[in-house]
Amino acid sequence: MFVPPLYREPDASWMLELIRRNPLAMMVSNGTEAEGPFATHLPVIPDPRATGEPAAGLAGTTLLGHMNRANPHWAALKAGATVLLSFTGPHAYVSPTLYEVSPAAPTWNFTAVHARGTIEKLDEGVPDEETLRVVTSTVRDFEDRFGTGWDMSESLGYFREIMPAVGAFRFTVSSADAMFKLSQEKTPDIRDRVERSFRESACGRHRATADLMEQLP
Repeated sequence: MFVPPLYREPDASWMLELIRRNPLAMMVSNGTEAEGPFATHLPVIPDPRATGEPAAGLAGTTLLGHMNRANPHWAALKAGATVLLSFTGPHAYVSPTLYEVSPAAPTWNFTAVHARGTIEKLDEGVPDEETLRVVTSTVRDFEDRFGTGWDMSESLGYFREIMPAVGAFRFTVSSADAMFKLSQEKTPDIRDRVERSFRESACGRHRATADLMEQLP
């Protein structure tokens, strides 16, 4: 991903926080010449066992995810091959009316993280406890932040029944790029108008974009 210096993340914690808040990733990897690239949308979380602050470019950060083993993408994933995980954060259209100058051109403020790394398939024989750990960790994370605190304990038996169909993986980041395009190229008065417009919007995505604009150094 091409990232002009003006739009780079203030520090690595911004990238990890975007991943946490926007965990539906797109995994992209190479297929054969006939197949072309594979792309799969799937939930991904930071490994809850990981400790410490993220390194620059998220190097060494581990993420956990899973997909349907019937997906041809699962069979195409090869050990050691480079895989891309793309995360999209808050984004919003910017109308030129907010600039109060003419001529002007519209644009789109957006945030994204592209993480490159390698996949380790877990429980490659018969899916077992490692796969279950990824699934339960994902459920726990999402219920705490996005759900209603659902107690999964009565469903663990059902989880074990469906585990043979689940392909879980550990993703180790080798490098990551982030784009936080939030009107940094504009003058302070224009940035304030854009942020205020987003904050007053009925759209939650616009308001989340305004929150990030406010946090910029």
